[in-house]
Amino acid sequence: MGKLGVIIVAAGKGSRMGTAESKQYLQLGQKPILVHTLQLFQNIQEVHEIILVVGEHDLDRCRGYVQDYGLSKTTHVLAGGAERQDSVRRGLDSLQQGIDWVLVHDGVRPFVKKEHVFDCLKKAKEQDAAVLAVPVKDTIKVVDSAKRIQSTPDRRSLWAIQTPQAFRLSLLQEAHKRASQESFIGTDDAMLVERLGTTVHVVEGDYYNIKITTPEDLPWAEWILNHVRGEGQL
Repeated sequence: MGKLGVIIVAAGKGSRMGTAESKQYLQLGQKPILVHTLQLFQNIQEVHEIILVVGEHDLDRCRGYVQDYGLSKTTHVLAGGAERQDSVRRGLDSLQQGIDWVLVHDGVRPFVKKEHVFDCLKKAKEQDAAVLAVPVKDTIKVVDSAKRIQSTPDRRSLWAIQTPQAFRLSLLQEAHKRASQESFIGTDDAMLVERLGTTVHVVEGDYYNIKITTPEDLPWAEWILNHVRGEGQL
């Protein structure tokens, strides 16, 4: 069925965290958040290769993580681009020959459940493109620039998109090529694939697969680590 590559995107500065240190390098338990994420995919047997994309000033630190934590599947540590999708494209360009399927994952999502990774990949192998997501719990309002409510979408049709997002490699490469040619910046890789006219399928994950982005996320992340996933159970 072809080999599986993973691109971990961790090039953001994380200004919403309000710390001098970028969020992906903050300690969670005994290790940086990013290391938890890398170890999760290191320990998935089906993963052939991991490409890590980080900020230019963090290359040496992250290469040190690869060495110190025995992250043998991480074949490249690359400097990211101006936009997230530039970083993903650099990762795509660095994958080995023979990779047919790719997962793109946020470096600050250390709690994705392995069975959900497999579910997402399985759906992608059936349909070419799939993303993990969860139903939205809150009522969502569309609001204009003056903070006036314009509409209330049906909550049953709204899903919060997570990562990993799984694709046939050739499809995602084509989507990035088209976006680059047309100077289009999307909010995620699925959006680029959607622009090709390809249907992207949603696979339900869980609410523990949080993106650690703001200070409020840190105590919640510690609780998930200690009570739900555990360092050896990710």
